Amino acid sequence: MQSKRSRKKTASGTPFRLLLWTALAGLIFGITGFGAPLEDALRVGRNSLHPHAASGDIVLVAVDDRSLLEVGNWPWPRQQHAKMVGRLTEMGARRIFYHANFSFKTDPANDNQFEAAIARSGKVTLPAQFLVGSLKGEESALRPLPQFRKHVDVATVSLYYNYQTAVWAVPFAWMVDGKSVPSFSSKLAGVTGKPGQSFRVDYSLDPKTIPTYAAADVLSGRVPAGKFAGKDIVIGTTSGDLGDQYYIPGRGRMGGVYVHLIGAETLKSGIPADLGWIFPFLLGLAGVALGSLRRRVAQQNAIFATATLALLVVPYFLEAQHVFVDIMPGLFVVACVAASMWWKRFRLSGMVNAVSGLPNLNALRADRAARDHPLIVTRVHNYAEIASTLPPEDERRFVEQIVNRLSVGASARTLYQGDEGIFAWFADSDASMGDHLEALHSLFRNPAKLGRVAIDLSVSFGVEFVPGRSLANRIGSALVAADEAAAEGLKWKRYDPEKLKDVSWKLSLLSQLDDAIESGEVWVAYQPKLDLNSQEICGAEALARWTHPEKGPISPSEFIAAAEQHDRIEKLTYFILDQAIAAAATANGRGIPFAVAVNLSARLLVNRHFPERVADLLHQHGLAANRLTLELTETAALAGTGADLAVLVRLRDLGVKISIDDYGTGLSTLDYLKKIPASEIKIDQSFVKAIRDNRSDWLMVQSTIALAHSLGQTVVAEGVEDRLTLDALATMKCDVAQGFVIGRPTSFRSLMKRILSDKKRAVA
Repeated sequence: MQSKRSRKKTASGTPFRLLLWTALAGLIFGITGFGAPLEDALRVGRNSLHPHAASGDIVLVAVDDRSLLEVGNWPWPRQQHAKMVGRLTEMGARRIFYHANFSFKTDPANDNQFEAAIARSGKVTLPAQFLVGSLKGEESALRPLPQFRKHVDVATVSLYYNYQTAVWAVPFAWMVDGKSVPSFSSKLAGVTGKPGQSFRVDYSLDPKTIPTYAAADVLSGRVPAGKFAGKDIVIGTTSGDLGDQYYIPGRGRMGGVYVHLIGAETLKSGIPADLGWIFPFLLGLAGVALGSLRRRVAQQNAIFATATLALLVVPYFLEAQHVFVDIMPGLFVVACVAASMWWKRFRLSGMVNAVSGLPNLNALRADRAARDHPLIVTRVHNYAEIASTLPPEDERRFVEQIVNRLSVGASARTLYQGDEGIFAWFADSDASMGDHLEALHSLFRNPAKLGRVAIDLSVSFGVEFVPGRSLANRIGSALVAADEAAAEGLKWKRYDPEKLKDVSWKLSLLSQLDDAIESGEVWVAYQPKLDLNSQEICGAEALARWTHPEKGPISPSEFIAAAEQHDRIEKLTYFILDQAIAAAATANGRGIPFAVAVNLSARLLVNRHFPERVADLLHQHGLAANRLTLELTETAALAGTGADLAVLVRLRDLGVKISIDDYGTGLSTLDYLKKIPASEIKIDQSFVKAIRDNRSDWLMVQSTIALAHSLGQTVVAEGVEDRLTLDALATMKCDVAQGFVIGRPTSFRSLMKRILSDKKRAVA
């Protein structure tokens, strides 16, 4: 058992370990670029706060939708490009850049006209596009034809883009055949750089401020003279019909030529500096280290907030000066440490007794290090009576006297105080425990003294040592033993789990069920249903399952029957409905047609608010009503007085399907089938399992299927456990089958994996 001193030492090491692990996680976060999507979103937000206009030195001649209508479909005959080059040269263009493919031959006459035009101009740059891969040592996949290349400069238009087809960095140049070929952006800006290096694109520039003219207007002479004089002209496609579309951050999808234009404008304002993520990471780490050393929560919060604000605000000013940083690793570090310390404070806030300052029973439950040691509980039976007469300060002194006595022989012992005179601790071992408790009990024969007042104390001890149980259960068991010791006139007693096991379980089943729903011990299993026509899984029945931490799986017949008998079924039903509807919505959201069936208790049929609750759940999770089936037994429906039928009609009007479960075991009459607004009959498994061996059962199932179909109802057969029975049902034209041969109840994740696997095999 840990002493107080060792506990303090452990606590003091916690911030260091937290910082160490967070630093390692932050390094991995930064190296892998895991936070790139959020990083990009933050940068777009900052860009929107300092937009600026283009220089006006670069002009775009756009092959837009109007130009395609006037000139014709793309690619245009090269005589049109020859005409374009001629007009731009005549209008005084400084340089002409073509963002179009000239790597293939066309009509020789057209090619010759274009060659002559670019030769006369002497100002043309044509693009080359290289294979995607490393920035170093790539071969050209698309180069201008040799007859063009001898008259022009060549620049690359190859780009690297992310999952959004967004280009955040543009290469300065590519290495081809041992020579450095500049990118379009670099050549436009007149900036040189080494192959393999790239620069950040400044998307705070508004692309709408780039001077733009339609290609059709240039060819037809509708652009006024002087608009192109001394300017660099870029000719590129912007029509969405032609492809070559990229995501321009903060703007949407635009022609790829805009990436090069914005990249060139970026370089014209100066070569950006990319500081990466290390500096912000170190800033965040320094902030959380400084904050972790502060004892006061307000100081910690102030430092964490300052570090976060610095990481969010400083990049705004840096990027306005073309200095780029990635802040997500730094924010990740601050968020992790702040959240961890907040969670620790939150947990500790409820772990101290307000009167004495001792750790309370919540702290005991959280003490994982000592949970396998024997647990001793002291019950001061007249504590409440005594405390009700004392002011707070005297009550504190009273508790101190109790603690002093309980600490005799073990001064380093950590005592936990509960309400109503409960004190607990973990013992080092079970050896000599009886003698020790006898000695402690003798100390309480002497009254406690507060001033001149002597107070007699009535105490007993309970011992629990059943390894593997939860601490909450162990505390309760030890208290039971202490109370039994007092009732039997004993000083202490050891808890006997065998004696109380069955009684405590039966007494607490329903209350434990409520807690189990909240804690996640109750979960939903899904037994798949097979569409016998398509031979595909079409849905599942949602079944309640309870995995108790001590008893293991609890039979559904045990806890569901108890809930029905004691009118506690409503909470369980709504829980299953919520989980099942959410699961079905998830499956359908993935493009998997999936219906879910839930058993409906007869007690809910007279609840006039039940249809509204179902509608709310369907709306909350976004599931179509016809994907939900509510199954009710024949006896459940027949027990109603009319109100139950009204509820069923309202559910049907919502679009929810009603199924008659266990058909054949109750009072099956034609009047019953006519009265109930059911769209489905589910034949009881007792008939389905016998159809191979009993002709009467075969005929009953076959006639039931025919009757249901004549009434426009779907038929589900449950309890199908072998392939021959499944084939027989298919021969009878049964619609859906359910049973072990199709699949046992399983988790939703496992069922989804199976469905997706089946679909992959079907496609293959």
